Amino acid sequence: MQSRDIFSLAYRSVTSNKLRTGLTVSIIALGITVLVGILTAIDSMKSSIYSSFASMGANSFSIRNRGMQVHIGDDGNKASKGNKNVKKVKKSNSNKIIRYQEAVAFRDRYHFPAVVSVSFQATGIATVYKDDKKTNPNVQVIGGDEHYLQISNYEISQGRDFNQLDVQSGRNVAILGIDVAEKLFGKQLKNIVNSTIRVGDIRYRVVGVLASKGSSKMMSADNVVITTVNNTRRVFNRPNASYQIAVAVKDIKQMDAAQGEATGLFRVIRGLNINEEDNFEISKSDSIAEMLFSSLGKVNLFAIVIAFITLFGSAIGLMNIMLVSVAERTREIGVTKALGATSHVVRTQFLYESIIISVMGGLIGVIMGMLLGNIVSVLLKSAFIVPWIWIIIGVTICAAVGLVSGLYPAYKASKLDPIIALRYE
Repeated sequence: MQSRDIFSLAYRSVTSNKLRTGLTVSIIALGITVLVGILTAIDSMKSSIYSSFASMGANSFSIRNRGMQVHIGDDGNKASKGNKNVKKVKKSNSNKIIRYQEAVAFRDRYHFPAVVSVSFQATGIATVYKDDKKTNPNVQVIGGDEHYLQISNYEISQGRDFNQLDVQSGRNVAILGIDVAEKLFGKQLKNIVNSTIRVGDIRYRVVGVLASKGSSKMMSADNVVITTVNNTRRVFNRPNASYQIAVAVKDIKQMDAAQGEATGLFRVIRGLNINEEDNFEISKSDSIAEMLFSSLGKVNLFAIVIAFITLFGSAIGLMNIMLVSVAERTREIGVTKALGATSHVVRTQFLYESIIISVMGGLIGVIMGMLLGNIVSVLLKSAFIVPWIWIIIGVTICAAVGLVSGLYPAYKASKLDPIIALRYE
């Protein structure tokens, strides 16, 4: 008999006993539902966490000038002398500022899928005035571009963000932090947009107000006035001012690749030789995210282990049911052999039956697992996930489980003596 005929015979045998097939398919479907469901749920959680950390700034890093490095004693010199491969830093490059031209060159030449922002700390502290009201002399004035608020995780509560014309012209427009706005305009925050304030002796038109971001030990993120980087260059220009470059990648999983490309490009812009160490620093903001993703990796591993234990139980159940099937169909096997079927045909038929049942259970299981796993996506308000990799893996595992589970029952069926089988009651 050809394989196609054997497969057709096996399929008819599977579909003829709906109760036995249904029970077996349910066992396999349960195992695959657990596997695909748990892993889909974890993927949904990861997607939500990626989005959450991206909004918190964990998908970003910044490039700053590198400060002077001081070695206590002679340890640093000994290390340099003992290792010829240690890269050197020119004294002229130590604490070398990042000039505006270098920052702009990086922004224009960095083609990684990311958003780049150039900013400038205009003053250490300043006093902001509105008519007869004024703030304490501790307001930070920051110059940014049209991407600064996005990368810094600021949101606009009133008004608008900077546009390209604001940035290019460097005109006197400003966005107020919520603390500054409340100090000058009161808690009601009325009639702020398009009003005029004064930072020192310089007048600015307010175009927006920031939503509250909170405070850290170092500073209050709400006690700021943000204007454009070209405005700060014109109004608060300092000879030794160093600009900061911020990069926000679109996919947090590409953070390492983005940092590597940024390092290589900025070394070229800074004119560093191969044997020279970086004279700038890249500050990552994803340390918490890395710790959490490491923990999720362990959860993922535990989930796979639990799912495979479930599948192992499903394989045992399938083998048991196939053995029962062999016992129930002993007379049928005897008739088949008496009509000329070889042991190979009988063995192949039972293997096909086992694989068909297992794959049917796998298909049902991946659909159920995908739906159950995406309940987490609905709860976390993240995108619906179709885990193609786990679907393919699940169906492949089902086929393998069916093959392994059917080997012994198929072998036992093929070795039955047709005369004894025909006499079986």
